[in-house]
Amino acid sequence: MEHPLVVGVDGSEQSLRAVDWAADEATRRGLPIRIVYASLWEHYEGAAYDYGAPHASDRALADALLSEASARAQSRRPGISTTCAVLPQEPTEALLRESELASAVVVGSRGRGAIAGVLLGSVGLGVTSWAVCPVVVVRGDEVAVDGRHERILLGVGHPDRNSSAVEFAFQEAMTRGSALDAVRTWRGPARGRFAPLSSGPRTGDLDEEKAMAELDDALRVARDRHPEVRTRTVAVEGHTHRVLVERSAAADLLVIGARRNKGFGVQLSRTGHAVLQHAACPVAVVPQHG
Repeated sequence: MEHPLVVGVDGSEQSLRAVDWAADEATRRGLPIRIVYASLWEHYEGAAYDYGAPHASDRALADALLSEASARAQSRRPGISTTCAVLPQEPTEALLRESELASAVVVGSRGRGAIAGVLLGSVGLGVTSWAVCPVVVVRGDEVAVDGRHERILLGVGHPDRNSSAVEFAFQEAMTRGSALDAVRTWRGPARGRFAPLSSGPRTGDLDEEKAMAELDDALRVARDRHPEVRTRTVAVEGHTHRVLVERSAAADLLVIGARRNKGFGVQLSRTGHAVLQHAACPVAVVPQHG
């Protein structure tokens, strides 16, 4: 039996959009979804959801929240296999435990108690940094969440540190019947106004060629395994986080890799933090164990 997609809910609209995304994804993959609510969420990020029953017990509130989330998943994808659980834990701890037996963990882009200016909730950041499976942070507009761009965006870093993310992106593109855009960035030296002219190859050209060669190398195995996936590769000069955020506006999912070291969690780079905060579509962070 394949592991379910686990989606954490807290009653916020963002978490219910995560349920929508998880229901669509589970249907594509033929997986069940497991909707979980951590009963200590109230104390962790603050209560902001009102069921109209101020004296109801915590358990009644949790059951109402899960019932709403499950009904939403069933309405979106009738017949989907759904289970629910109330976990007597803090949300980050609960979702990390769930990640050990999950195909992926899905969370909203911010929690109920998110402070103004903090775009990614503390739970989402904690789970993204420590989960042992891929984590999807659902953000962006309805077109992206519904998958209507029909395009997956893959940010490729060091070829030896991205194989899990590359495979995840190809699997997503294959399952969705979408095109895959794989991007690697490069930075050339600063150009002075009075730099001497040269008849040989420009440094920038060599840097771009090197980036393209590294990109092709990183994709080679997955391309051979998934020849049906339409792939476009491009090497772009610029800051990686800016390039990916800009291109995410035309994507349904942005996939990035993050190296996970035992005992130290996932090493989220500046790029990882930036796209989790600002991407215009859902973001999948795929740990590369090693």
